[in-house]
Amino acid sequence: MRSYPQCIAFLGQFGRFQQIVFFLLCISIVPNGFGAFTLIFLADTPSHHCRVPDVNLTEDWRGAIIPVRVVDGKPQRSSCSRYRLDVVRNLSDLGYSPDQDVNLTTLEEETCKDGWIYSKDIYQSTIVTEFDLVCDQQWKKPFTTTIFFVGILIGSFFAGQLSDKCGRKPILFITLALQTIFTFIQVFSVSWVMFTVLLVINGLGQMSNYMAALVLGAEILTGNVRLLYSSLGTCSGFAVGYMLLPLCAYFVRDWKTLLLVLSVPCLAFFPFWWFIPESPRWLLCQDRVEEAEAIIRRAAKINKVQAPGVIFEDYVAKAKTDPKEPHSILDLVRNSNIAFMTVILCYVAFTMSAGYYGISFNTTQLHDNTYLSCFISGAVELPAYVSSWLALRYVSRRLSVIGTLVLAALTLYVMQLVPEDYSSLSLLLEMVGKYAITTGFGLMFAYTTELYPTALRNTATGICNTVARMGSCITPYLLELRSYSKFLPYIILGSFAVLAALATILLPESFGRPLPDSMQDMRKRERIKCPCMPKAETPVTVVLLENAKA
Repeated sequence: MRSYPQCIAFLGQFGRFQQIVFFLLCISIVPNGFGAFTLIFLADTPSHHCRVPDVNLTEDWRGAIIPVRVVDGKPQRSSCSRYRLDVVRNLSDLGYSPDQDVNLTTLEEETCKDGWIYSKDIYQSTIVTEFDLVCDQQWKKPFTTTIFFVGILIGSFFAGQLSDKCGRKPILFITLALQTIFTFIQVFSVSWVMFTVLLVINGLGQMSNYMAALVLGAEILTGNVRLLYSSLGTCSGFAVGYMLLPLCAYFVRDWKTLLLVLSVPCLAFFPFWWFIPESPRWLLCQDRVEEAEAIIRRAAKINKVQAPGVIFEDYVAKAKTDPKEPHSILDLVRNSNIAFMTVILCYVAFTMSAGYYGISFNTTQLHDNTYLSCFISGAVELPAYVSSWLALRYVSRRLSVIGTLVLAALTLYVMQLVPEDYSSLSLLLEMVGKYAITTGFGLMFAYTTELYPTALRNTATGICNTVARMGSCITPYLLELRSYSKFLPYIILGSFAVLAALATILLPESFGRPLPDSMQDMRKRERIKCPCMPKAETPVTVVLLENAKA
């Protein structure tokens, strides 16, 4: 039986049809880039201090009512307390002067009962200033980020399965609509609770449409173009969105206006419905051969090539003789080999996600200019994705992933040895770590799609992406550990990376192999013994690098 790439070889690899699909899908991923990191600016906390009501106080007492603390050797006004207003007012009425007649350190303090005054040097407003997420309400800020990733987690879990049942294209546009519509509706939030509920729904589509677009393009395109799309194409679309975010945020300092600027232009993506087809591979898997042939014939017309009389002749015969095999998420655990492989992929994805978002959110704190820090963090991703594309073309999948994990772990460990005076070296090492983990992230997206058959591909990538979101969910709280030790988050992330590198050794190799269309294709690969299985059991799949065989 001829494979799918052989059946459509007459189209060529990168004709006009493939170019349209390639570029439109890459553009549709741009909103994921800025959507994943909007909270960097929406939830940033400007400097603030207690509001002092308009009461009869002298100018000296009005300036001295906020206590001064020494933080990192520098004096700063307290953010969450003031001297008791009634005491200060009495002292002011009696004509006493602060510091001269009264020792301020002996005065009793109170919380900010009248609210806060926020600096507008950087932002006109954020959700922190809008809903007063400071002091005793400060816990809501990392929780907001976590709840966003919980929405992504839930969306990844269900969207993957729905995509395998209902098709790649409908899920792509439904999740894109969720992301666009609820980003817009967030502008009208009147409370923090309302904002977070809408944020969860927004998160349902945030990475789900990325995964749907990734799988759709990987199934339509073939050969080196598929590798280019799965690595450099989709990831560059994400990086462009990432870099656009600080540019938009720099010129738009109000959080509501920023959400409008980021959501309204996304309406331009919905006409893509008439130009992006459903995956012919998925249609063939559903025994919808006529629909698959219609798409390929239209592609042939666009590419100006002649299509054969019957394109998927072998699939037609198979559809008549072999009943369609039903598949579900349980297929990932029924077979011990596939279950073991899935567990490893999930852990590696978890590590990649925790490292990627941990470094990304922390990088913005490395420079006084948040906009510049965010832009640099996004710009580093472009060479990382070029590296992942080159690795996919010329290097073993396992070797590439292990190399990026080891490099990331080394930089995270070495950062602890850098003296505090060498801040530039610390920034360089963190950027090298970001480069390594981003390269690995780009590899894992393509690697995962190559290991599973068409019927389970989106379900499997959805499950791996769901577990990866668990890694991003812990990121806000992982970064909070800096209050105990500056390098504790780096040590934890570095240890995760070392364990993931060791686990990757047991994964199958997919370099130079065609995408499996069925469970039988998947089981044909060479195998390696799973250490957790009894001897009589069939060992776990592993294929050696074709280049190494040579």
